[in-house]
Amino acid sequence: MENQLFGVFANRTHEIIQISDCLIQNEKTEEIAKFIFDYIKEHNISIYNEKTGKGLLRHIVMKIAVKTNEIMCILVINGKQIPNEKELVLAITNRFKDVKTILKNINTKNTNVILGKQNINLYGNGYIQDKLGEYFFKISPLSFYQVNPIQAERLYKIAIESANITKEDVVFDLYSGIGTISLFLSRYAKKVYGIEIVDEAVKMADENSKLNNIDNVEFICGDVECVLKELIYEKRIIPNIVVVDPPRKGLDNTSINNILNVKPNKVIYISCNPATLTRDLSKMEVFYNIESIKPVDMFPFTSHVECVAVLQLKEHM
Repeated sequence: MENQLFGVFANRTHEIIQISDCLIQNEKTEEIAKFIFDYIKEHNISIYNEKTGKGLLRHIVMKIAVKTNEIMCILVINGKQIPNEKELVLAITNRFKDVKTILKNINTKNTNVILGKQNINLYGNGYIQDKLGEYFFKISPLSFYQVNPIQAERLYKIAIESANITKEDVVFDLYSGIGTISLFLSRYAKKVYGIEIVDEAVKMADENSKLNNIDNVEFICGDVECVLKELIYEKRIIPNIVVVDPPRKGLDNTSINNILNVKPNKVIYISCNPATLTRDLSKMEVFYNIESIKPVDMFPFTSHVECVAVLQLKEHM
């Protein structure tokens, strides 16, 4: 057990650098993670070894709702059961009253993907709730939520103001997650369609829509490429505005071609990767003028930045 380390991965490796404090980590979640790590060591619970594939505890994942201070703790394990897990849950909840839910996530695959698909609730109701702008959001273990909600509000405000949405507009929100952008868009649009491939995120998005009494948003679960094709060519639903917030790999060619085929008046492209943003915009410049690109510092003290690009359909297109 002497080789157990608590820290972060070295850049582009899976070697762990031992650290005691992280300046960009939430202090409370860091304290809880350290407490769990010490508990694991004290009770001789094995730590997963990537090289051998043996050991139980793979990751400690913490999520915090910054406005409500609700905390979710996810214990990712290479197995089915944590020894004396009831005692562990009791130890965490007695010490940290802001912890609203604790889950174990089963990940027995030989993979560098953090979370497996199966979550088992050990404490609480399986989600935490936060407030973003004027909206409340339920956050589940597998659903994406911006790590910097304060800046996320500014990011969404820039995107919405840039879109100039009216009550006549039908808006597509691609990669909609738990519905954050879709709900922000709903106030201004006639109808919003959110498309997301993660089933659990779509369920949360539907719940968030009901939680905020919004009835002009429809969330669809599926691959963006396939759902976009179905909405446009089978259901004949043509958007005036398309908002995209893809993962770092950017947009696939089929989705870009589908957007170019229907030619919405505006495309708002939110990107966390300037390289794939540049690549995708170059493919769309035939039909669109790039009106603006605004950076938003979502990740202070790092080299990473998010950008909001506004594309306006060229006249006579």
